[in-house]
Amino acid sequence: MEAIELTSSQEKILRTVIDLHTKLQTTVKGDDIADEVGLKAGTIRNKMQSLKALQLVEGFPGPKGGYKPTAAAYTALEIQQIDDPSAVTVKYDGEMVDNVIVEGISLSSVHHPDLCRAEIRMQGEVDNISEGDLLTVGPTPLSRLTVKGTVEQKDRASNIVTLQIEGMQTTESESPRVR
Repeated sequence: MEAIELTSSQEKILRTVIDLHTKLQTTVKGDDIADEVGLKAGTIRNKMQSLKALQLVEGFPGPKGGYKPTAAAYTALEIQQIDDPSAVTVKYDGEMVDNVIVEGISLSSVHHPDLCRAEIRMQGEVDNISEGDLLTVGPTPLSRLTVKGTVEQKDRASNIVTLQIEGMQTTESESPRVR
């Protein structure tokens, strides 16, 4: 399949559809999308027509209707679609963050303590996270890795938060390891 080029507006709306669909587990109303992205409902309806034409969303008419992302939407945004993802907790300034799924943790410059960074790719609501906030992510399901650091930047379009790492640790797994 050929890569789909999306405008920043289309990408933001599509990511919002995916986030809301993941959170609500049902079709997403245009009004809910409009509230999340700060646009008028009529503008969202127009934008959704182009996303439907690209086969990135399905539209369902009626009072219980709305929009639902297609598998192509996840591919276009390079998001892994997982039916039952493992829980990886996220704590923001010590408080648990709900409605967030951690897709991946990428480490950079681990050999240089002053430049050690982690990119945390998430699905869900990251709007309340700001630069300078303390974030703890983990433990991850297999390696039991927990990463703690200060938010350096947040890319809302791709839901990536970059942390200046202050600490990493692993905890012993509760189940025996397979060798």
